[in-house]
Amino acid sequence: MVRGASIVAVERRGKNVIIQLDRDRVVAVNLGMTGRLLPVTGRARGEWSHPAVRFRFHGGGVLVFDDTRRFGTVECLTREQWEARSARMGPEPLEPSFTARALHDALSASRAPVRSWLLDQRKIAGVGNIYANEALHLAGIHPKRQARDIDRARAAALHRGIRRVLSDAIGAGGTTIRDYRTALGEAGSYARRLLVYGRDGSACDRCGSEIQRTVFGGRSAFFCPVCQPEDRGAKCA
Repeated sequence: MVRGASIVAVERRGKNVIIQLDRDRVVAVNLGMTGRLLPVTGRARGEWSHPAVRFRFHGGGVLVFDDTRRFGTVECLTREQWEARSARMGPEPLEPSFTARALHDALSASRAPVRSWLLDQRKIAGVGNIYANEALHLAGIHPKRQARDIDRARAAALHRGIRRVLSDAIGAGGTTIRDYRTALGEAGSYARRLLVYGRDGSACDRCGSEIQRTVFGGRSAFFCPVCQPEDRGAKCA
């Protein structure tokens, strides 16, 4: 379906790399936990270990989708199919149209724990577990707090936290906990700036209390019990 097609644009939507082709086709790549798109030129030559898909170009180059843990996907869709899928996804958190008011209105309609809400790509696109935990800490919100219990002030703080964390992580090349590497084979440097994720047992940088870990929805959540009190009436330290 992609043989002989030309690339006309490369975009991102949520956690997906979107390669727009002519002939009304789209290649949607979800990197999963460890996926990378590697060009067979320059520094990336020969640095893949688990190639899953190869795209060969008429000019001789190759684009390799390398995925160690095999959680990523590569799909060829019609433009109509992709647009329908994109329409089911939530807003892009770094776009100007994503406002604190819109976030509060959306949160108000859900009883889900706010960490789970943030991970739902139908609610907001592109936020993963690491950055959800970090944003909630910056906003002083417990990860199990019901989304509808977050008032406008906290929603505004969460809005700032999401945008700050995502912008800073992009600037740092992402977060490498174990496997993740950039297209150049380098580790993302944001891990050294994490405030709560993976730091259970360590002291909170804000108040010195011990960071705790809990598991719900099949995922770990990390928080400071003082800065992020679970009861709705308490205030952030």
